[in-house]
Amino acid sequence: MDRLANTVRPYAWGSTTALPELLGTAPTGEPQAEMWLGAHPGAPSRIDRGAGPVSLAEVIDAAPEAELGADTVRAFGPRLPFLLKLLAAGSPLSLQVHPDRTQAAEGFADEERRGIPIDAGHRNYKDANHKPELIVALTPFDGLCGFRHPAQAADLLEGLGVDDLKPYVDILRASPEEDALREVLTAVLGAEHHAIAGTVERAAVAADQLAAKGGPHADAYAAYAVLAHHYPGDPGVLAAMLLNHVRLQPGEALFLGAGIPHAYLGGLGVELMANSDNVLRCGLTPKHVDVPELLRVVRFEAGDAGVLRPEDVNGEEVYETPIDEFRLSRFVAAPGAAPHALPSRTPQILLCTAGTVRLREADAGAEAEAGAGDGAGLALAPGESVFVPAGERITLSGDGTLFRATVVA
Repeated sequence: MDRLANTVRPYAWGSTTALPELLGTAPTGEPQAEMWLGAHPGAPSRIDRGAGPVSLAEVIDAAPEAELGADTVRAFGPRLPFLLKLLAAGSPLSLQVHPDRTQAAEGFADEERRGIPIDAGHRNYKDANHKPELIVALTPFDGLCGFRHPAQAADLLEGLGVDDLKPYVDILRASPEEDALREVLTAVLGAEHHAIAGTVERAAVAADQLAAKGGPHADAYAAYAVLAHHYPGDPGVLAAMLLNHVRLQPGEALFLGAGIPHAYLGGLGVELMANSDNVLRCGLTPKHVDVPELLRVVRFEAGDAGVLRPEDVNGEEVYETPIDEFRLSRFVAAPGAAPHALPSRTPQILLCTAGTVRLREADAGAEAEAGAGDGAGLALAPGESVFVPAGERITLSGDGTLFRATVVA
């Protein structure tokens, strides 16, 4: 196994304190938004096997089957198909959706055919892959995920008492679910900014006042008021009011599949995603918003946010998703407990988020009997991580929490 050296990305929405507190480092005063763990070309992790630090992406490129295993290469090609992150949101991220595989392949091919530079600000598709995501809260974590039922969205908008919102309320109450959500989102995002900015401001003032009074929608109104504070006049604030507001408690998770509008508002979490950069933005951003393409990708399906909790599988707490490119699980090691043997067929990234977790390379016959190996070992503190190539047998013990990212075997 290889200890990872990882890059922290300083995006403007990042918290200035959350990652330093986890990592035990001094805050710099600048945002520290994401720490990337993996082989994404944008910021690959680095390992050192005795000849100095080298990119994990280069190591995998040089010997994909040795690092990933034949089964993983056969299923996903000669690359690590997932990216693991520590994500620390100090302010809201953009409201966005991700395409499915077919939409991504078609969109990427179309933009390539039209000669749009890959780094152009108005480019939608950076690659031909889909980008499902899973976020697990390490602290209380606020987000928006999926459409509210139209009647619920109508109640929330009507409760603001803003006359300009009445046409949207009427549509939400009168039209079939998919038609209602599509029509209102299209109207909000298609409006001229100068024409809708006043409506956004009046809605934000009302939301702030109602949040202070309490009531069934107080938390949601407070979240929307915060959005308006960060993005005054942005039509994405009204689009956000169509979505479920959710507060995750530590250990709870959200799965964001293709076409599901979502945004992270604040908190620290572990995020795992397919290795893609494809994002279509709905608002709450100064970046490019392609409304027609967005409306082609969004799934206008209402429902609750779908909070996930891990399911115990022989001591491994698994966050089940319908995705093969990644699988996230959690181990909570207790002092005095027998070491736990990890499956070894697939490549893994192991990340400690609390306490101290000890990892040991097991002997050839150790997988059948947890803890039987006496190979080399190392200890992980919060924020520390390792890459484990396919076929390498590892046992864990200690007093802490470890997240395991891998693929579905």
